[in-house]
Amino acid sequence: MPVTVSPSWAYSLQLPQDPRAPGLARQTLRSVFRTHAMGALVETAELLAGELLANAYLYSDGPYTLRLRAMGSTRLRVSVWDSNPHIPPPFGADSPGGTPPPDAERGRGLFLVRAYAANWGGYPLGGTGLYGDAGGKLLWVEIHA
Repeated sequence: MPVTVSPSWAYSLQLPQDPRAPGLARQTLRSVFRTHAMGALVETAELLAGELLANAYLYSDGPYTLRLRAMGSTRLRVSVWDSNPHIPPPFGADSPGGTPPPDAERGRGLFLVRAYAANWGGYPLGGTGLYGDAGGKLLWVEIHA
């Protein structure tokens, strides 16, 4: 009986602190998905990655990294590293679930991410980060077809 191996791949894209970088990252995500015939996941992945990238751009002052990793043919992990070690609501362990406070003027995007993702998480990275600075944080989501 032949053995079927699940497709496995990973891509990382390092991005500068530039307002055009999140759009470039979303274009790259679409290209990767087309290449690997994962079109069924592209809209959700692009939405969730866009929110994680916007958070990294707005709340860190240095470069950040998008990582895409296939976990079989129907599951994908999208993660974003940035230099700010603060884990924002609703990704932090002490963060409330549900929705943002009604009077919140910002911060709704990550609640949307958490609602759409099959799994999600975030953690601070200690020690030296990718660029020789403090470790920062990694926020990640999983998407299932």
